[in-house]
Amino acid sequence: MRQLRSIIPLKSRWGSMLALMMTIFPMIALAQAKVERAITAVVTDNQGVETELKNVVFYWEEKVSETAFVPHELHHLPVKRGSTFNNIPFDKIKHLDIKLSGTEGVNVVVTLVNGKNGEFTVTTSGSFRGDSDFGQADVPVKAVSKVVMK
Repeated sequence: MRQLRSIIPLKSRWGSMLALMMTIFPMIALAQAKVERAITAVVTDNQGVETELKNVVFYWEEKVSETAFVPHELHHLPVKRGSTFNNIPFDKIKHLDIKLSGTEGVNVVVTLVNGKNGEFTVTTSGSFRGDSDFGQADVPVKAVSKVVMK
């Protein structure tokens, strides 16, 4: 009987600990899980051809050696204005007006959903990638004139 009494408090402590973990861990998991909303965009190239891209990402490859590349699929546009680097999330963008600027790269006027706009330089040579009606499509940012997010 004495042995049984010493085990009961131990079990109740573990039971309390288990109940606490079952309560806290799901909340931590929910806080860490950031659900990316699938964005659809209509990309117009320099020839005036419009392509609707579902699940659009900004895609670029980082060269790590002569034969190895690391692919990056971003849900934001990496840009720079002055000395400031920004990552503008696609879900905050209403539309982009893109223009080439010679050796400096690609300039883009970003209009946000809230109506604010600004002119930036795209920091990475990449492409808008997504699923079109005809399969996966890549439109290089240097060949784009306009992007409208839906």
